[in-house]
Amino acid sequence: MSDGERKGRFTIPHEELMYPGHSACPGCGEPIAMRMLLKALGPRTVINIPAGCCAVIPGVWPRYSLRVPMIDHAFECTGATSSGIRAALDVKGLDDVTVVGWAGDGGTVDIGLQSLSGAVDRGTDFLYVMYDNEAYMNTGVQCSGATPCGAWTTTTPAGKEMACRRGKKRILEMMVENGIVYGATANIAYPEDLIERVRTAKSIRGPKFLHILSPCPSGWRMDPSKTIEAASLATRTGMFPLYEYRDGQYRFTKEIKNLKPVEHYLRLQGRFKHLTPAQVAEIQDLIVGELEVLKAKVEAGRK
Repeated sequence: MSDGERKGRFTIPHEELMYPGHSACPGCGEPIAMRMLLKALGPRTVINIPAGCCAVIPGVWPRYSLRVPMIDHAFECTGATSSGIRAALDVKGLDDVTVVGWAGDGGTVDIGLQSLSGAVDRGTDFLYVMYDNEAYMNTGVQCSGATPCGAWTTTTPAGKEMACRRGKKRILEMMVENGIVYGATANIAYPEDLIERVRTAKSIRGPKFLHILSPCPSGWRMDPSKTIEAASLATRTGMFPLYEYRDGQYRFTKEIKNLKPVEHYLRLQGRFKHLTPAQVAEIQDLIVGELEVLKAKVEAGRK
């Protein structure tokens, strides 16, 4: 349950800063994430986006679906571009404008990691958002460092062995060690919680990192109508827990009680259809182990 739900009030702003008519695929989770982000930040926002799905989703010139300025740049440059925009705004005295670096999982955990780390080292006051569809979807569904264990991609084809035996790269933990002042996971299936995380990040000065799960129906090989169901199951099974880091402490933003078996999540998607019962059990054990590590961090902060 989010903070807003506990207070019993509707917390999603009515203002729209993303027009209809974007060029995303049917059922894509990324426009939902972008729409909620802009609702939380408001019009005093500048976004920079590297190569990837979202480089074209807002529209191809002369069409443009966002009501805030956006800068396109090379795949690896999100952190550096964010630092440059922030420096220019500071020179002009525009300290009320939020700088957002918006990149996919491949452009973050792999190609853009060095630039992101540099921006955090510099203490840049910005919000870096990783919209995570768990592969390089824009170029044909290749495996990224955020592809989950067992998932089919064109570079991890299903066979007798599990396609990928490692879990997702722990990018939020890497950023905590790198020196971010605030970090959180969010999920498009829980929009009020997502908006609260963005608002919290906006209220803090310094480098912030937000990891948003953003399903891709074509890459996940599922019906586009199942996007929100799949996203919700990712959290309800423990595959994608919702938590935040602030002031050296962790806390869950959605309790992880009465979790569903991970099979409910896996069987909804064609990218996992090749898994045997033994492999599903292996993934379940991986989830349990990772949750225990996270729980220990949360409990340590309560003492």
